[in-house]
Amino acid sequence: MELKEAIYHRRSVRDYTNQPVDRETVMDLVCAATQAPSAINQQPWEFVVIQDKALLKSYSDRAKMLYSATMDIGAMPAELETMLADPEFNVFYNAGTLIVICAKPIGKHPDWDCCLAAQNLMLAAHGMYLGTCPIGLAWPLFEQAGVKHELRIPADYASVLPIIVGYPHKPVPAVERNDPEIVCWR
Repeated sequence: MELKEAIYHRRSVRDYTNQPVDRETVMDLVCAATQAPSAINQQPWEFVVIQDKALLKSYSDRAKMLYSATMDIGAMPAELETMLADPEFNVFYNAGTLIVICAKPIGKHPDWDCCLAAQNLMLAAHGMYLGTCPIGLAWPLFEQAGVKHELRIPADYASVLPIIVGYPHKPVPAVERNDPEIVCWR
């Protein structure tokens, strides 16, 4: 797959098969992530991989409760409110693999570097015919001290981006993108 094709066709996948992503493939994705640029070559990323389905379900339930408890219900889109209220809704869309990219507290913006690593990971996954989706609903959970402790994430690390990975049930159609808005070009 050509790089431009991957950039233009990668989509967030929210429907996965039960086929597990093997350890070697996960390692390939994590290695691709580490090829991202980072400020002063600090490479501030570390990774947590969760493939235990029961643990993923537990974290999904906890993420829904935490998000609902901390979000202003009136400010929440109705669709999101409905999803969070549904006991069957899984914030990880039943994907079998979750990779949380964590930032070590080094450099000025290690979180930015971790976002670059995340893009590499998602493009690499797309090139391997895997689906991915960043899960913002789960982010507050992975910043909780107790969850960090459970996952051996040092307290001073930031959990930057949880990304699910799996085999898509079907291709995801493209969504319309806005034209670029260039504020200044001199």
